[in-house]
Amino acid sequence: MRIYLSRPHMSGHEEARVAEAFASNFVAPLGPQLDAFETAVADYLGGGLHCVGLSSGSAALHLALRIAGVGPGDEVWISSMTFAGGIFPVNYLGATPRFFDLDPASWTMDTAILADELERAATENRLPKAIVPTDLYGQSVDLDRLESLASRYGVRLIVDSAESLGASYAGRRKAGTGGDAAILSFNGNKIITTSGGGMLVTRHKDWADEARFLATQARDPAPHYEHSTHGYNYRLSNICAAIGLGQMQVLDDRVARRRAIFARYQAALSRPGIAFMPEPEGMHSTRWLTALTIEPDVTGVTRDDIRLKLLEHRIEARPLWKPMHLQPLYAGAPYHGTGVDERLFANGLCLPSGSDMTEDQQDEVIGHVLNLLEGHHAVRHTAQ
Repeated sequence: MRIYLSRPHMSGHEEARVAEAFASNFVAPLGPQLDAFETAVADYLGGGLHCVGLSSGSAALHLALRIAGVGPGDEVWISSMTFAGGIFPVNYLGATPRFFDLDPASWTMDTAILADELERAATENRLPKAIVPTDLYGQSVDLDRLESLASRYGVRLIVDSAESLGASYAGRRKAGTGGDAAILSFNGNKIITTSGGGMLVTRHKDWADEARFLATQARDPAPHYEHSTHGYNYRLSNICAAIGLGQMQVLDDRVARRRAIFARYQAALSRPGIAFMPEPEGMHSTRWLTALTIEPDVTGVTRDDIRLKLLEHRIEARPLWKPMHLQPLYAGAPYHGTGVDERLFANGLCLPSGSDMTEDQQDEVIGHVLNLLEGHHAVRHTAQ
């Protein structure tokens, strides 16, 4: 049986929710299940937030950037180590990304580098239109510092929380509550899924209202089809939202399970040359994927040695996100940092972390990795 990196995990509550949608004939994009799903997420996050269910996390980011006023000629400052879908909406709007490195203590956007560049940009009258940091692998960014910087310089802050629903920041805020807006994803590999889908979360009611308007083809109030601007077909299906309602019932359980998987990997594999993604004091990551680095000079094996060995046994593992400033599409784009993200990518690996993974399956993964590590150690020891 193939062991996947992170596959959908149904709870048993979803079918009843979907059946309700079918029974009421709300199978078109909008309906009571979508309304209830938006309310459930808002209630979970707390704090009077507004949630808009959308077709993907990328759609949510696209709308948030447009509502923030991003357009041709503007700059968006963004985490370089992230998924491409968290960057492409910048291109959709004709804007230019400027990429930022990670803090090695958290693997999220380095706010010291960001602060220095904001100060420099302010004196040169070239501040960005928006800042988009990523909650990498389920760990919240430094919300207090980022919100303070955004407020000081009058820049919109949109947090990419696609991987972090269920995480918390500094023990007092849920991930997904930061900035002018936050972006959630319910793709099939996420903590919870709607099969495909996303959500825009914002403290601004007018942003939520505009997002709903733009996401339903920007139809002006009229008995006929009237349009004063262009819109998109971006709303989340009511059927998909019904799946999400069932998934919300087990969100915290799913996070707890992934954290337990991470802890087992860490206990079994920690040794010189292998380091796991850090979790700063007070943070509570979803541990969406177990991310670690392998130093070949110390262990005698590379990231790809491990990945390919697991693949031989039908086990899926994946390198960390390739930083966007290293992608052919963004060759020559501005980048600020010391290459922390480049080094993480060079040696980083994500191990299977799905919440439906059994302990026997995890033991199989661990066994293959240990055999490879110990085999190379024995060879080196004999050679000496």
